[in-house]
Amino acid sequence: MNSPVKLLKDSKSARWIVLLSLAIPMFASYFFDDIFSTISQIFSNPEALDLGWNLSDYGFYGGAYSLLCVWGGLVICGMLLDKWGVRFTGSLFVGLMVGGSLIVVYAISESFAHSSLNTWLGGIFSKPSLALAYAGCALFGLGSEIAGVAVTRSIAKWFKGKEMALAMGLQLALARMGTATALILVPRIVNLDLSYIPFSETSKPTIVAMILMVVAVVVWSVFIIMDSKLDRQTAEEAKKNDVKVEKDDKFRFSDIFKILGDKHFILISLLCVFFYCCIISFRRFATSIIIPRFGIEDDVASVMVSLIPFFTMIFTPIFGLLIDTKGKASRFMIIGSVLVLISHLIIGFAPGLPIFGYIGLGILGIGYSLVPAAMWPTVPKIIKEKNLGTAYSLIYWIQNMGMLLVPIVVGQIFIKTAAAVADPALAPLKSAVNAEYFFVGLSLVAIAVSIVLGRSADKNPHLKIDLPNKQK
Repeated sequence: MNSPVKLLKDSKSARWIVLLSLAIPMFASYFFDDIFSTISQIFSNPEALDLGWNLSDYGFYGGAYSLLCVWGGLVICGMLLDKWGVRFTGSLFVGLMVGGSLIVVYAISESFAHSSLNTWLGGIFSKPSLALAYAGCALFGLGSEIAGVAVTRSIAKWFKGKEMALAMGLQLALARMGTATALILVPRIVNLDLSYIPFSETSKPTIVAMILMVVAVVVWSVFIIMDSKLDRQTAEEAKKNDVKVEKDDKFRFSDIFKILGDKHFILISLLCVFFYCCIISFRRFATSIIIPRFGIEDDVASVMVSLIPFFTMIFTPIFGLLIDTKGKASRFMIIGSVLVLISHLIIGFAPGLPIFGYIGLGILGIGYSLVPAAMWPTVPKIIKEKNLGTAYSLIYWIQNMGMLLVPIVVGQIFIKTAAAVADPALAPLKSAVNAEYFFVGLSLVAIAVSIVLGRSADKNPHLKIDLPNKQK
């Protein structure tokens, strides 16, 4: 009788080293994506910026993250992920993430402003820096999203039947620590007290971001080494036990239609897009909303917004552990969606005292912990492992449709409200309230979808959506 091969993923220490190697690139990605989130108010006065962007430009730039993802890139790359494997495809798109970020860094620099490329692009675009940054952000977004799919798929592979929800929760927590770091650090390294903000100030956060990108590439290589060893061990075990890979276990293009035909997959995808738009798109404009709503200073606003990622860092692993051991994932998704609605009602319409800002954003952070902790580990229960890369990519594709459009819509809400208000002093507050009406509407749709998903989970117990993830 052949003795079983001890797999690397059976070692708890190896699993957690892999998790750390997967999470750090996402930390760097989240940091870079949020370098302007807590200083977005500077775009309210473009005349005071060397960069010259206004809030509408900033919303346009933010939407670029999802451009290539929406126009087929995410789905095609997800198929490649299942076809070519996590290591090759993931490495390709971690590289694209780094390359895209370098383009953005150059686009917002003084070097670009004085370059011949800027002069040439100026003959095509009214704002060359915005055009180049948009292109870089689009590449960064596609690379970051596919890297995120590779990370999620890899966690499912390494933690299946073990602490999968906890592992995914911890990965999300560490990634969002990147957001928290950006929210706290950026306002403290950029001098916002200047009457005129030069390129040298708006470029400061990118130096930190690029250091993190270098670290991300190094730790990703650690994952590559360990995952290669695991695959060799798995192949050796299959050979010893005379197990052959059937043709049915290989990815086919027709699998996409099978995935899209699964109603539970569609419900999870819809919940994802409406839920995440209530938080990520809100966060891009958070300071422009909470500063006029609660009459606070820039530094207080950055601390207030940082409650979102800090609360997720604390609660996402806790909720993940509960789902691993107790189950009830669909109920967690409903509760999280309701909390997001409550938070936006408080942020938009509670009395303008700072304490309500802290309460609203704290609740938003808890809701942001609940839904992802339950949602992402549910996907492997309804989709075959061979199709997980494609499935996660399709979810991100649908999500990115919202991420492309919502920042543009919110930016337009600010611009049009300001133009319609007779008293300019009242424009920031009125714009903030109008933006919150929009986010409340998105929250209501997210609740409706989560309830339908919960009812369907009750009617289909064979899917085990509400059963614990951890096998005894």
